[in-house]
Amino acid sequence: MDINIELLIVAKLFVSFLLGGFIGYDRERHGRDAGIRTYAAVCIGATLYTSIGSHLPDAGSASRIIANIVVGIGFLGAGIIYRTNSSKGSYGLTTAATIWGTAAIGVATGLGMFVIAVVGSCALYFLLSLHHQKWYVKWKKRLSGNLSGKDNDEVHSGTD
Repeated sequence: MDINIELLIVAKLFVSFLLGGFIGYDRERHGRDAGIRTYAAVCIGATLYTSIGSHLPDAGSASRIIANIVVGIGFLGAGIIYRTNSSKGSYGLTTAATIWGTAAIGVATGLGMFVIAVVGSCALYFLLSLHHQKWYVKWKKRLSGNLSGKDNDEVHSGTD
């Protein structure tokens, strides 16, 4: 492989490190298990697999690699989600969904779709930060008709 191609892949890895870390920052800031390291690692891994796959001689290699990233991260997400009978709640949904989305950002970065990757990262960060916004909490309480002052997001997504 040409050194210029390798340097391009290194640049993509750096971008995916920044984007994945950015997404994980909100989680880290609020003491969640999956934070900067987890989200950056998922993004970097997806970028690395995609970048290498796109430079293989077989044109179908990249699409097969991307499909397996989707499946693999989906499997990881399934292991993150759990349900408790005592609280009747599901936990890990947000983490699983955003890790899956972060892998997609890594794939976009690996394919050189930087604008899509940046916009996707901002969208995921916004979604992760929503439950810390007063207007969202009020809107959600009004929407669910919950007047008890308890945030349903805690019951639905648990320690997410």
